Parts: sequence; structure tokens; C-alpha cells
Amino acid sequence: MEKIGFVDVGGGLRGIYGAGILDYLMSQNYYCDYCIGVSAGSANGMAYIAKQPKRNYQFYNVYSSRKEYMGLHQLIKKGSYLDLDYIYGELTNDDGEYPVDYDTFMKNPTDFEIVATEAVTGTPVYFEKKDTERNNYSFMKCSCCVPGIDQPYPFQGKNYYDGGMSDPIPYQRAFEKGCTKVVVILTRPRNYFRKRRKDQLISELIPKKYMGSRKAIQNRALLYNKQLKEILQLEEEGKVLILAPDSIKGLGTLSKNHEALDLLYYKGYYDGQKVLPFIGRKR
Repeated sequence: MEKIGFVDVGGGLRGIYGAGILDYLMSQNYYCDYCIGVSAGSANGMAYIAKQPKRNYQFYNVYSSRKEYMGLHQLIKKGSYLDLDYIYGELTNDDGEYPVDYDTFMKNPTDFEIVATEAVTGTPVYFEKKDTERNNYSFMKCSCCVPGIDQPYPFQGKNYYDGGMSDPIPYQRAFEKGCTKVVVILTRPRNYFRKRRKDQLISELIPKKYMGSRKAIQNRALLYNKQLKEILQLEEEGKVLILAPDSIKGLGTLSKNHEALDLLYYKGYYDGQKVLPFIGRKR
């Protein structure tokens, strides 16, 4: 029997592309067997498993414009450009503006993991549903903690950065969990290979006591490019389906161009139609 896995690599606000894909699949009442998210991809996965279509669209293209969400104001006030406590706390908790449907999330049989980077060692750590509880979504904050502009986020006695530093395309994790086919959601074109120069500069912004994270981000481009080549080969073998935008319309990780974000969301919604044929299910 096939076991279908989804991998969403995130990518800041460009994660709206993956949100579109998963919203389409919710419209078809399709839920995979296993889902793993990186950074913003973890937020997409949570909304998908909680069966809340269009929830993350609000976060990417509405709430992100608020000063409480991110900006220099937050950097000066709290030392982090993104206020993860606001995003995954004040907005997300039961008494928040758009709470996660925690009960549905926990009851959904889809296995869910997110990847974060342990700050000292720079190695990947995989959190599961059991690592969260109602109104405590710290594991999301860990996976979404952007190096260079955020302080590492504390959780379970350790500090964490964005999971994309240590396992940017965690397709191998999905296969290790028994998946037979894997859908990989990228937020840059499939032929985009990372350059190392920008990562070298970012590494200098990470405190020296987190040398493992410094080394991880220095090597991120090499790892991402290696994993990308591997999934391109697996796609030829029919084991992986890669979904990626043709263009990101100049969007950076935290670009708030509403028109471009809209286009990326609906491109994702359209591309979501490729999933069901790949897994052998009729609409």
C-alpha cells in the first residue's frame, strides 16, 4: 500500500505558494499520510492538518503588514525582526484573532513533523505533534526563527534556529518514515541553485557561541543544491513530484508585495491539481 508524504520547504512569505497547494487539496478533501514542514512550511502543514483552508493566506498577505508581525520596530524592541510570539501565540492561540483548530489538528491521522536547527550544534531536530500542546506552539517558533535577524528561540532547554539551515529539503526524512511517494513543495523555481555568498554574510550575524549554526548556514547552499539534484533524479524515477513556481516575481523571503503574493498563492492552488494524478487518486 502506498504511503504518501508531503515536504514543504517554506521560504518566508513565499510560503504562500505551498499554502495555495494545500488549500486546493483541502478542497478535494485529500489528506496525505505524512507531512513535514520547514520554517513557513511547518505553518502550512499545521493549517492543512487542522483543515483550515485560507488560514495561512491571511498570515502571509494580511497580517504580515502589521508592525507587530515583523519589522525594525520589533528588532529594536525585542531583538528579533519577526515577533514569533505574536504570530504563533497572540494570533494563533484559542483566544487569538485566527486560532488553530487544535482539536482537529491532533485528531487528524496524518503524521506531522517539523524540522528545526539546534543552535549550538547546527544539527537538525525533528519535532512531532506530541511536542506541542494547546496554546503552546513553540516548536513552530523554533522552525521559523530566521538566522541573522532573529535571536534563537528557546524550547525544551535548548535554543533553535530555522530548520532550513540544517535540512532544507527533508525528503529523506519522509522516506525514512516509510513514505513510498513524496510531494516536494519548493518556493523557488526548480532550476534555482543557491549561491553561497549571501549565506556567508548571514553567518557573521550569528553569535559566536552558536558556531554549529554558523557552519550550518555556511554550508546551506551546498546541502540544498545536493538535495535538489537528488529529488530531480527521484522525480525521473517516479518517486517524487516537485511542485515549484515558474517565477517568484522578485519576492524575497520577507517581501510584502501583495499583488505578487496573490499571484504566487493562486499559482500554488492551480499546481495543486498535479498531486492527485501523481498519487494515483481520481478527483
